[in-house]
Amino acid sequence: MDAQTGGESRPMKWGWHYLAWAGIPLAIGLALARYAGPGMPTVAAKAEKVVGSDWAQHLASPLGLFLLQLLVLLVVAKGAGALLKRLGQPAVIGEMAAGLMMGPLVLGSLLPGLHGALFPASSLGPLGMLSQLGVLMFLLVAGAELDLGALRGRRRFAFTVSHAGIAVPFVLGVLLAIWLYPDHGPQGVGFTAFALFVGISMSITAFPVLLRILADRGITHTPLGQTAIACAALGDATAWCLLALIVAAAQATAWLTASVNLLCVVAFIALMLGAVKPWFARQTVQAGSEGRWLLGVLLLALASALVTEVLGIHALFGAFAAGVAVSANSQLRTLLIAKVEPFAVTLLLPLFFAMTGLRMRADALQASDLVLCLLVIAVATVGKLLGTFSAARSAGLETREAWRLGALMNTRGLMELIVLNLGYELGLLGDRLFAVLVIMALVTTAMTGPLLNLIERRKAA
Repeated sequence: MDAQTGGESRPMKWGWHYLAWAGIPLAIGLALARYAGPGMPTVAAKAEKVVGSDWAQHLASPLGLFLLQLLVLLVVAKGAGALLKRLGQPAVIGEMAAGLMMGPLVLGSLLPGLHGALFPASSLGPLGMLSQLGVLMFLLVAGAELDLGALRGRRRFAFTVSHAGIAVPFVLGVLLAIWLYPDHGPQGVGFTAFALFVGISMSITAFPVLLRILADRGITHTPLGQTAIACAALGDATAWCLLALIVAAAQATAWLTASVNLLCVVAFIALMLGAVKPWFARQTVQAGSEGRWLLGVLLLALASALVTEVLGIHALFGAFAAGVAVSANSQLRTLLIAKVEPFAVTLLLPLFFAMTGLRMRADALQASDLVLCLLVIAVATVGKLLGTFSAARSAGLETREAWRLGALMNTRGLMELIVLNLGYELGLLGDRLFAVLVIMALVTTAMTGPLLNLIERRKAA
């Protein structure tokens, strides 16, 4: 090739050209900048800094500290997730536990200096906002994964079992709240709001975590797996509707305001399910237009989140409702799972786990709370197992399968943490009960695999 076609047949000539047109002008510019200008004013002269001191200054800047926090949290969360996966547990349990360990309860107690330098109170605002965005995106995908159309053929069974799995632990949770309220009811919160929230916190099943447990065990497409997916999907949708109503009532300052808020919530849900969802079902995503559709869905999620935030039931419900509306279109559901879920799960959710841990005070748990932890775990587990097993057996499911279904429904995971953080933000939970319920969410999720193994071993024996 010759010089006209950009070839390198004459490397020496090319080198001189480069030196003449790039190297020499750059050298002249640097020399002029260094020596040709006026001298520095005396008052502006500064002493030369010690080598490395500017590094520390940049690291302490808001951006530098945020990047350091993000790096540390991701490394710790993914490392703990990989360790738990090797032990036969879902990786999300390790990530949840790692987030809790980075807070005042563990890291702050063991290494208070390091914790204070890494997570100063002034830096938690941006971290919290980004974690909320991660939860919004996660709930958008979780809503899209709720394929309620798959309930055909098992709708009556799913209604009975899923609602029994909500109602029984809900009643036990309200009974537990009668005992908890004198010592753990926040000041200014009435018993009704406190009891309803404790009851619903006992009733949650983590639909996304359940899907991963079924996939890890290779039983997603078995009759038990499909039944569990149907029950968990319907149960999640029902629990979130109940939670939205409870939050709307708790947020309102008067009965008239509460009634208006509830009517607006019902109208919003009816609009999303009656108009938006059928519209999405009729649409076809053409090749090459995926980016525009993805942008439209994200804008819908943000707009819905804003609407529900204005209505007083928190932005999370709007994002979830937008996901449910999109679930009617299998192309968009696949697009969200492929494009949004990896970003939210990999990068943003560890921040949410960390914020959950950072919300806990170092003195949140006391020695006497060990008994309370065991009691809350027992009530939550018995409620889910008893409600699901009894309803499944009465509907004709074989005994061992009914117990396995109950064990799967006892999975709470990330959804429970989202609910608990919402209750803490609204002032419905105090520090000690919040810490106890977070531990309950971890334990009930971690026991799913061992409980299933125990049921299978007893059947084999």
